[in-house]
Amino acid sequence: MSADVGDEVEYATDRRAVVTDIRAGIYYLRCPGRAEWPVEDPDTLTVTRSRAERIKADGPCHGLFR
Repeated sequence: MSADVGDEVEYATDRRAVVTDIRAGIYYLRCPGRAEWPVEDPDTLTVTRSRAERIKADGPCHGLFR
């Protein structure tokens, strides 16, 4: 797993979230309408867009407030 904070990842088929933190090697995800949660197996995550790609496409609010 090579995601960074701010990257959009697919954590299940057609399910996407943003990496909000990495604490002691544990990745934490968040998506609109859901509280942050830890990922049990980070090898299951697939980066769909980097933080830079998200900002370029969605603007600084990351499209969360549309």
